Amino acid sequence: MTTNEIIGFVAATLTTVSFVPQAWLTFKTKDVSGISLGRYSVFTAGVALWLAYGWLLQAWPVVIANAVTLALASGILAMKLLFRGKGADIGTDAAPDR
Repeated sequence: MTTNEIIGFVAATLTTVSFVPQAWLTFKTKDVSGISLGRYSVFTAGVALWLAYGWLLQAWPVVIANAVTLALASGILAMKLLFRGKGADIGTDAAPDR
């Protein structure tokens, strides 16, 4: 493994792992009141494109990190779509999605 690959895998691990607590909390509580539908839609599309880019370049740190992040982001996005307006947001003062 080259130094470039090691740096890529460490960077990918750190950025992907930093996303896990938010995903875990959202899956656990089903509270999507603080999540912007617009932001997560754009973010998920961007992650999918990074995954495709990494795949085309055969940049495995990029592929692996974005595959994991895409799964987590897609799950959160799906929960936002499923749970909005069904009582999960009751009792919060969060701004509506734009």
